[in-house]
Amino acid sequence: FPGGDTCEYLLSSGRFLGEKVWQPHSCMMHKYKNSEAKNCLIDKHIAFIGDSRIRQLFYSFIKLINPQVKEEGNKHGNIPFEDKSAAIKVDFLWYPEVNGSMRQRIKSWTEGSVAKPHIIVVGAATWSIKIHNGSNEALAQYKINITSIAPLLEKLAKSSDVYWVLQDPVYEDMLSESRKMITNEKIDAYNEAAVRILNSSSRNSKAKVKVFSVSKLIAQETMMKSADGLHLPESSRDTNAMILMNVYCNKIMKPIDGSCCQPQPPLTLIQKIAFCFFTLSIVGYLIISLIHRNNYRKNKSCSDLESGEEKKLAISTPNVSTLEMLLHSFCKLGLIMTYFYLCDRANLFMKENKFYTHSSFFIPIIYILVLGVFYTENTKETKVLNREQTDEWKGWMQLVILIYHISGASTFLPVYMHIRVLVAAYLFQTGYGHFSYFWIKGDFGVYRVCQVLFRLNFLVVVLCIVMDRPYQFYYFVPLVTVWFMIIYATLAIWPQIVQKKANGNCLWHFGLLLKLICLLTCIYFLSYSQGTFEKIFSFWPLSKCFELNGNVYEWWFRWKLDRYVVFHGMLFAFIYLALQKRQVISEGKGDPLFSNRVSNVLLFISIVSFLTYSIWASSCKNKTECNELHPSVSVVQILAFILIRNIPGYVRSVYSSFFAWFGKISLELFICQYHIWLAADTKGILVLIPGYPMFNVLVSTFIFVCVAHEISQITNDLAQIVVPKDNSTLLKRLLCIAGFFSGLHLFSAMQDQSRH
Repeated sequence: FPGGDTCEYLLSSGRFLGEKVWQPHSCMMHKYKNSEAKNCLIDKHIAFIGDSRIRQLFYSFIKLINPQVKEEGNKHGNIPFEDKSAAIKVDFLWYPEVNGSMRQRIKSWTEGSVAKPHIIVVGAATWSIKIHNGSNEALAQYKINITSIAPLLEKLAKSSDVYWVLQDPVYEDMLSESRKMITNEKIDAYNEAAVRILNSSSRNSKAKVKVFSVSKLIAQETMMKSADGLHLPESSRDTNAMILMNVYCNKIMKPIDGSCCQPQPPLTLIQKIAFCFFTLSIVGYLIISLIHRNNYRKNKSCSDLESGEEKKLAISTPNVSTLEMLLHSFCKLGLIMTYFYLCDRANLFMKENKFYTHSSFFIPIIYILVLGVFYTENTKETKVLNREQTDEWKGWMQLVILIYHISGASTFLPVYMHIRVLVAAYLFQTGYGHFSYFWIKGDFGVYRVCQVLFRLNFLVVVLCIVMDRPYQFYYFVPLVTVWFMIIYATLAIWPQIVQKKANGNCLWHFGLLLKLICLLTCIYFLSYSQGTFEKIFSFWPLSKCFELNGNVYEWWFRWKLDRYVVFHGMLFAFIYLALQKRQVISEGKGDPLFSNRVSNVLLFISIVSFLTYSIWASSCKNKTECNELHPSVSVVQILAFILIRNIPGYVRSVYSSFFAWFGKISLELFICQYHIWLAADTKGILVLIPGYPMFNVLVSTFIFVCVAHEISQITNDLAQIVVPKDNSTLLKRLLCIAGFFSGLHLFSAMQDQSRH
């Protein structure tokens, strides 16, 4: 189902999500702020011509530019509006009938000496019905008048955007006695005449009068809320004004969440190179596969007749095998990236706005929790935060975050605050996991660092190239990458303190604590010194990675939001491993973590703490204030969950394999959702099957999960090739990677220059 002409859909079709959110057919509508509206309409002249209904639309439109405007002045006269700061001029011209006066005004704009408005919005009919008591003669005269005006409007449409607003239906039961002759039957007859006559002489021309018929659909749903049965309620006319703004401004402002009326972005130089690379990989893999198949057939036909055994040819050399694996991985990746591009860059599939309801968030949550319980199995080991348990933890958190994103639950503050804890818990695991590895293994080699960096960043780098997005756009990966490097630097710098060394002398424990205190001090300083933070990350080449929209403020905000939780994860790992070494805790199968009395007290405190945080988060009134407290208090619920999950031995000994499976591909799920499950870079929802929301979610989810799983396997395969254990080979690969990024930077600079 191709998207087609999204501008036409925006002007003619759609439906309500809930009571007030309008969803155009096949595309997403951006909600313009005052500043955006001014930037779009700077130095523009807009004219609204018509009756009281057009006057309503005029007021709603100018309130998008200046919300302080009041609806006052001569109701049956012209009303001017001007915003001097942006040089915007908007006029309402009172012409309640399509007659000679309206024709004369429109004709004056077609003459060379008069400046034409950039946008012209015209519409009228109800006055003609009222004045002439709904007579057929009035309709006939209306047809004659609109026939004489149509060529003038079509001429204006060559240089201006011209919209003819069809008449909205009325709510006949509420009409006053003086308006009873205005019936929906008459309105339909007038609308039919206007649609038939307009553009009749320019059907094959690009310069057409755009028919604004969507207002009829909106009125059908909301006219019963009208004050007089004739004029639209305020929320409906505001929707019409926002549609008008989207039709004109989306192609200028190019908002991410405004896909209506946006042309498909042209391929960049880097995207073209990526396309060629993936095409060559696919061709190369097919050639090698054909060669191997022919060799296999020759080998099979070559048999030893005397012994009755086949002669086996020598297996291909390791280099050919590695090349084949490399081409196979890039072949699959190329096909997957084509799907990514088609979903979120080409105007092939439909996109819709999100709409939050409590049921759309909580029902799927209950459903996946029930599924998770059904897949309960015994763990291989019963240690605190063992591998199966951490995979399970990542899995259910990722599924909750996915439901949060697709349901648009960020508008509901209590849910938002709990999701913030889940993101913090991911970072907590980053601190816990990497600290534990370096502390126990003492492996600070380049191989380990490269392996982690490759697995974290491979997919994001490919998406930056294919989807033409900056690295910081996928904010979570830069976040975990930087925190991994901070953990590594903290433990790797002199003196390197690891568990083996600390076991020989307890003073080393104090040395490590001193390192952690220094780290905490640096975090605290940077969090309250935005200028210093921005200076650090504004230096090239860091600026290329962490800038978004020309500055690093977004990166500072994301880093600051969970600034302490990685430190908390490192500290927890240190305390837990120290207690484990001294056998203070019991991790046997079915055994409580501490003595029964201590376990019960800690369990009670943990449950109370967990619930207390939830009550606080649910009572949040202001997102900004809650975000300020979040970095310091999120660890409370994280630690409470860990203790509740691990203190009872029987709970620690089981895990959900369902959640653990998703946990193993959690990073890929988090990143892939941007483009092939959600749409418009997470702002909307991808629609593969229009008209069937539930079926669409099932199909798109199945494809999305399969793709994420496949990318996880591709990343693992390529990690073995790109990051070998041999140091000399690894050094060569690193030089190649450095050359790759240098070339990428060069092409990016050329691309930016051509854009400017």
